[in-house]
Amino acid sequence: MDEKKEPVKPEATGAKSAAKKPRSRWRFVRRTALVLIILLCAARLAMPKFIRWYVNRTLDQSIIYQGKIGAVEVHLYRGAYSIRDVRIVKMTGNVPVPLFAANRVEFAVQWNALLHRKIVGRMSIEKPELNFVDAPNSADAQTGAGGPWLKIIRDLFPFKINSAQVHDGSIHFRTFESATPVDVYLNNVEASIDNLTNIRNEVTPLLTTVEAKALAMNQAKFEYKMKLDPFSYQPTFHLSVRLIGLDVTTINELALAYGKFDFKKGWFDVVLEVDSKEGQLAGYVKPLFRNLVVFSLVKDVKEDNPLQFFWQALVGAATQIFKNQPRDQFGTLIPFRGDENTSNPDVLATIGNVLRNAFVRAYLPKLEKGATDDTGLQFDPPQVSDPISAGDQP
Repeated sequence: MDEKKEPVKPEATGAKSAAKKPRSRWRFVRRTALVLIILLCAARLAMPKFIRWYVNRTLDQSIIYQGKIGAVEVHLYRGAYSIRDVRIVKMTGNVPVPLFAANRVEFAVQWNALLHRKIVGRMSIEKPELNFVDAPNSADAQTGAGGPWLKIIRDLFPFKINSAQVHDGSIHFRTFESATPVDVYLNNVEASIDNLTNIRNEVTPLLTTVEAKALAMNQAKFEYKMKLDPFSYQPTFHLSVRLIGLDVTTINELALAYGKFDFKKGWFDVVLEVDSKEGQLAGYVKPLFRNLVVFSLVKDVKEDNPLQFFWQALVGAATQIFKNQPRDQFGTLIPFRGDENTSNPDVLATIGNVLRNAFVRAYLPKLEKGATDDTGLQFDPPQVSDPISAGDQP
């Protein structure tokens, strides 16, 4: 007799199906996770190449300047990426130096802004070099005009840039077509820009702070401070600059190229303050020369050009006649007013201040009382000590 097969109980079939379902779900989860990990790894590996392509395309928005970059590094754990060997060069004319070059530029999320419930970015630039070039032919000059630089910076990071720092930078003014090439520069530039997006919701008229310190010609102390309103339709800011104790012989090439004279010895100080309210400018510049010698009969009599000789003698005589004898200083204060496009110096006041410095009281290389108007804008001058004395080297 054939053995009868016992029918399968529905309860047993259901139990086996229930056991298979969790295993199938876990298998699906593991496979999905594996696919995601592979995709993320592939995206991470491709990210530097994609960012490099995107940055190159972004830098080429200007029709006059071309951007070139080196390696790109991605730092996901910091929400940052960095670009090596950045160069922006002019494509027209014959300019032998780049408009901008930097060893490294980094864009990153500014994490402390999250405390204020804002997601913003910060930028850091290491060893940047900025070159302005003057030339008779505009094609061979380099000013940076015509480039959408702010738009380029905005396009390089997905969030608004709130702060920036510059480390060990330099700024050069050059000419290559004069008899002697000119290179006047600031080096060891350390600068910072803070609170561009007002993450702290301040209500003061001037929100953003810009500060910089540097050496002029690798020797004289330079300080810069600016408070501005980045949301104003017209420029609204207060600016202060001080340069103390520049050896004038270090800028002889500049004096010869643009003034047709040179310095034998002396020290140069300059103070600048500018107030701007909705594009209307008001301020002064105070140039001061101490222990200045422009004309030397022994040295200048060897000059081949007689016009150069007489001009040098005239400049030297003027500085000697109108200098303050006790301080051995020639200088003036030049007030000016205007708008963002033009400024008009007060010539009569400038001449009067030459006489005041010479025969009444010598100006000092310090900020005046500061500019204050009915809006209450006021600027606190940087703490820079005055030179030791008029006759001493700073």
